[in-house]
Amino acid sequence: MARENYLFTSESVSEGHPDKVCDRISDAVLDAFIAEEPEARVACETFATTGMVVIGGEVGLSDKERLKTYMGKIGEIARDCIKDIGYEQDKFHWNTCHVLNFLHEQSAHIAQGVDNDGAGDQGIMFGYAVDETPELMPAPIQYSHKILRRLAEVRKSGQEPTLGPDAKSQLTLRYEGGKPVEVTTIVLSTQHLDEAMTSDDVRAVVEPYIREVLPSGWITEATKWWVNPTGKFVIGGPDGDAGLTGRKIIVDTYGGAAPHGGGAFSGKDPTKVDRSAAYAARYLAKNVVAAGLASRCTLQVSYAIGVAEPLSVYVDTHGTAEVDEEQIEKAIRHVMDLTPRGIRMHLALNRPIYQRTAAYGHFGREPEVDGGFSWEKTDLVDALKAAV
Repeated sequence: MARENYLFTSESVSEGHPDKVCDRISDAVLDAFIAEEPEARVACETFATTGMVVIGGEVGLSDKERLKTYMGKIGEIARDCIKDIGYEQDKFHWNTCHVLNFLHEQSAHIAQGVDNDGAGDQGIMFGYAVDETPELMPAPIQYSHKILRRLAEVRKSGQEPTLGPDAKSQLTLRYEGGKPVEVTTIVLSTQHLDEAMTSDDVRAVVEPYIREVLPSGWITEATKWWVNPTGKFVIGGPDGDAGLTGRKIIVDTYGGAAPHGGGAFSGKDPTKVDRSAAYAARYLAKNVVAAGLASRCTLQVSYAIGVAEPLSVYVDTHGTAEVDEEQIEKAIRHVMDLTPRGIRMHLALNRPIYQRTAAYGHFGREPEVDGGFSWEKTDLVDALKAAV
């Protein structure tokens, strides 16, 4: 039987965190190529450090001349990302940092499997949903994201000009009867632009927004606050610490509340099942919970490179299922084509919708009118109910 009374912690990082700067640039490159050609192939990695951004990996367009043209736009794409995030520090400024582009054409040996509608690589992918938040996400990661998104909003609007782009949040929640009821600890570290600010000064700025985001009654007199616990945090972003695409995969998904197959998302086009199948698994797990078939669902799918059909589909409802788990597995295969092409078509993934996923989580977001976050829809509820 699952534990019902416990503490659980998850963390998030802001769009200005060094790793998230890299995720953003990689996904911006992806969006640029997909906007040019929906079937473009992209596997883009970014490294950032003091005064420098290095971009590498492989890309592919059907027209080689257009590919050369787009290669010349990579520096501008990177600088636009850095500018929007808000970096204008002496040692990391959007207008002065060096951008080195080492992207090259996609390997023909990888392309041959994908061109035949097979998976772009082997691997295992997980999806997860739980009914403890309206978004059917684990509460610790969902609210850790919300805190940082709110702080980014007031920073960019000019409402809180002393805040810098780089920040991290962490929440420890107390569960009672399997549901979150109290925040026991809040950890928030945020870059600030005024060197004279103390930790208490920073707390005075951020506390109202944290209280605004968290559900009423979750913060109590016993809640422990750790705001900039090491003191000053003026040097931030890649100048303070190097960044790399794909290093925040737990932040990107479920905050440690569910398994992770190991593959990162950012910079990868949707032929890569690391990304598309993880989105499909979340989509299906969310619909299982939304349909009332279980209150908690973990879904695993697996693939082989060049092979279209998934090797396995596994469902674990952690003892919360209203029907047999094998029935849910069969229903899932019935309501959705889980081949890489089937996933891309069903979720309409061949669109430039990825840059917005690079920070504040790939899951638990609102579906958008242009197709962004299509994997967060709950439009399979009726089909799943009928299938079981």
